Amino acid sequence: MTNMPHTSGSHARVLSKQEIILVLITMLWGATFLIIHHTMEHTGPLFFVGVRFITAGLMSVLLFRKSLGGMTRYELKAGSMIGVGVFLGYTFQTLGLKTIPSSQSAFITALYVPMVPFLQWAVLRRRPHMMSWVGVLVAFVGLVCLTGPDAVSGLSFSPGEIATLLGAVSIAGEIILISRYAVRVDSRRVTIVQLLVAGLLALAFMPVAGEHVPAFSWVWVVSGVGLGVMSAVIQFAMNWAQKTISATRATVIYAGEPVWAGLVGRMAGERLPPLAMVGAGLIVLGVLASEIRLTRRKKEPEFS
Repeated sequence: MTNMPHTSGSHARVLSKQEIILVLITMLWGATFLIIHHTMEHTGPLFFVGVRFITAGLMSVLLFRKSLGGMTRYELKAGSMIGVGVFLGYTFQTLGLKTIPSSQSAFITALYVPMVPFLQWAVLRRRPHMMSWVGVLVAFVGLVCLTGPDAVSGLSFSPGEIATLLGAVSIAGEIILISRYAVRVDSRRVTIVQLLVAGLLALAFMPVAGEHVPAFSWVWVVSGVGLGVMSAVIQFAMNWAQKTISATRATVIYAGEPVWAGLVGRMAGERLPPLAMVGAGLIVLGVLASEIRLTRRKKEPEFS
C-alpha cells in the first residue's frame, strides 16, 4: 500500500487583527486628502503640520498620561528619530508641491513602496517573502497607473522633484524605524514623543521657509484639531501593529491610500479616468497577492 503524495499549492492567510487595523487607518489617510487640499487655502503647510501634530501629541498625552512615568532614554531616542522621519516626509513633500503638479508628487512619493523591502533587507536583515515582493511590484504598477503616464514622462529632476524624492525616502525610513523599534518600546510613549517632535520641528522651521502665522480661520483650526486627533490614532496604530507586521507587508497595505482618496474624491464629485481605476484595482490585487503563501511539494516517499 502506498501513501498518497502531498500536492503542492498555495494558501492565502486571513488578515490578522493588526493588518485589519492598518487597512482602516489607510482608509483614514485617504479620507484626509480633500480636507488638507481645502485647508491649504487658509494656511501655510508648515504651520498646519505643526498645529496638526502638536494637537496629536497633546491628545496622546491626555490619553496615555498614566504611562509617561516609565519613559526610558531608549524610547525617547526611538520616538525622536521616528518624529524626524514624519517631519521630513511631510516637509519635503510640501516643498515639492510648490513647483511640481500633484500627479508627479504622487508618483515620486509612491517610490517609497519599492524602497521599503530593500531597506528592510539592508537595515533590519529581514528578507521579504517572495509573495511580498510580488505584492509590492503589483501595487507599485497600480500606483503608476493611478497617477497617470504624464507624471512619469515629465520627470526632469528639478528641485521640486528632488525634494519630493527625499520625502519618499523619509517616509520609507519612518516605516523602517517603526519596525526596528516597535518590539522593544511602549507604543504609547513612543507615539507621544514622535508626534510632539514632528509638530515642534514644523513650527521651528517656519522662519527658515519664510512662512508666517496665518490669519485666524475656523477652517485651519477645525481641520488642524480634527486631523490632529486622527493622527494620534493613526501613529499609535502604526507603532502597535508593526510590532508583529513586517515593514514590507505594512507598506503594501499603505499603498492603498490613493485608492481610498480616489473613492472619497469620487463621492465628492470627482471622476477618475479608466487607467486610474485599473491602477486602483492593481493596488488591491497587490495587497491580496502579498497574503498568499506558496507551499512546497513534499517528496513522495520511496518504497522498495
